[in-house]
Amino acid sequence: MHNFRSPLPFSLVSFCSGAVGVLLVTYIGLIAVVMSYATLTVEFSQSVKNNEATVAVLEAKYLASVARITSTDYSVEGYAIPVVQTFVPTRSVTALR
Repeated sequence: MHNFRSPLPFSLVSFCSGAVGVLLVTYIGLIAVVMSYATLTVEFSQSVKNNEATVAVLEAKYLASVARITSTDYSVEGYAIPVVQTFVPTRSVTALR
C-alpha cells in the first residue's frame, strides 16, 4: 500500500469546521444587527407618535387661544376704537440701507 500524504499542511475537515464556525458566528452577529435595527425602528416610530401627540395638544391650545382672542369683544373689556391712526416713521432696521 501506498502511504498518501496530503500536500496541504492542514486537514480539510478542520478547515471546513473552522469555516462553518466563522459563518455561524457571522450569522449570529447579523441576526443581532437586524434585531437591534428592528428595535431602533420601533422606538423611533413610537417617538414620532409621541411627538405627534404633543404637537396635537399644543396645536389645540394654540387654536383655542386664537379662537378666544378673535371672539373677544374688546369694547366690553374697556378698549375703545382709535379716533386717529398715526404712523411714526423710523429708521430702517434692515441690513440694506
